[in-house]
Amino acid sequence: MNDINETHPLEFDAPRFGIRKPQTRVDRQGALDDQARVKTALASFARDFSRASAAYLEACVHCGQCAEACHFYVTTHDPKYTPIWKLEPFKQVYSREAGPFAWLFRVLNLKPEVAIEQLEEWQVLLYDSCTMCGRCTMICPMGIDIAALIGLARHGMFEAGLVPHELWAVAERARREGSPLGATSKVLRERVEWLADDHEVEIPLDQPRAEILVTLSSIEIMKYPQSIVAMAKILTHMGASWTLSSDGYEATNFGMLSGNAQWQRDASMKMINAAIGCEAKTLILPECGHAYGALRWQGANIYGKPLPFRVLHISEFLAESVRNGRIRLTRMDGSLTFHDPCQISRRGGATQAPREVLAALGVELREMPSTGDMNWCCGGGGGVVTIHRADELRYKAFEIKMRQVAATGAEALATSCANCRQTFDDGQAHFKWDKKMQSLLELVADHLAA
Repeated sequence: MNDINETHPLEFDAPRFGIRKPQTRVDRQGALDDQARVKTALASFARDFSRASAAYLEACVHCGQCAEACHFYVTTHDPKYTPIWKLEPFKQVYSREAGPFAWLFRVLNLKPEVAIEQLEEWQVLLYDSCTMCGRCTMICPMGIDIAALIGLARHGMFEAGLVPHELWAVAERARREGSPLGATSKVLRERVEWLADDHEVEIPLDQPRAEILVTLSSIEIMKYPQSIVAMAKILTHMGASWTLSSDGYEATNFGMLSGNAQWQRDASMKMINAAIGCEAKTLILPECGHAYGALRWQGANIYGKPLPFRVLHISEFLAESVRNGRIRLTRMDGSLTFHDPCQISRRGGATQAPREVLAALGVELREMPSTGDMNWCCGGGGGVVTIHRADELRYKAFEIKMRQVAATGAEALATSCANCRQTFDDGQAHFKWDKKMQSLLELVADHLAA
């Protein structure tokens, strides 16, 4: 259980993608001095003090229940990983500058001024030890959306140039090249042509009109291309009108994960404009958890009005197609347990969709302890899987997943998020575990009825 695999999840072809483990930690970006970094971070925090965030910050009664909901806390019992504590600099600025008793906090120094040393210390808490999975939000008796507040705090950290090196690198590459893993439109076209030829399936690209726009994640394009083939087989089986778009195919949104609101907006608008351009009635998001939250629940706000098309996660689309008879499946033998991706299930609400699909497959579903909306996070979301210094902590959290899976006694394991799948693959290699994560999408493609 303690053997260490030195290959990092995002370094399966490190020279090709240009993402390297730095010999010396580089956790600062830009040339701002310390004073300017603090000023910039605090100004960003202040901009995010809305009525909702103020209500959340005022509502905390310091009960500590969120700690027992956090996979990083329960595997270390270190109080610094208590979810609400991760927001302390954000809370300090609110108390001193925007709260109803801000003058009193300043006069009596009830909350000290935030210093650069504190921001640097909290970088680890805001990024390395939080996947923004929302389990703490679900358990909070006061209804505080701690995960959303973490996302707001990351805005200030990014503007101050205080993002973990690897996460900043992939986010910046996504801005520059359109993909965090180098899956440019040229690479997409080449990959589509190769997959179509190898698997003898049509994969339409840049069709001027289509009812369905399919989007992808970088991990699928570069590491799990069989998922693209599976999607093509299913949509061909249905006789659907669909296309990929080289102008808006990348659903992975590292702008959101790193804390750059503009990069998040730019990534989402590429898909929105692509869907409008081909007059799609439905946009399908890939097996990617945070992509679902970024577009399904934040897309209309970014667009400025209701989106003129539906946004469905692939598991929702599959469930709907099974329900209306457009997909018929053969029986899958044996038992299986399902890992609920946090951003799709707990944060997104699409908890029952994969279970409808599994029921149609006829497989014996063995639920994990604390399943569905209360499922434990795999530990790699929120950008954590990219951060090298977080590896040891992430592996500790992953032990919860291994215990959950073992408790079911299931023969097979599946999920509907490629990022979770990558985290499981890495955990399997690290612990020499005998379980292999499978894709729900690929299982459906393998069991299409003639």
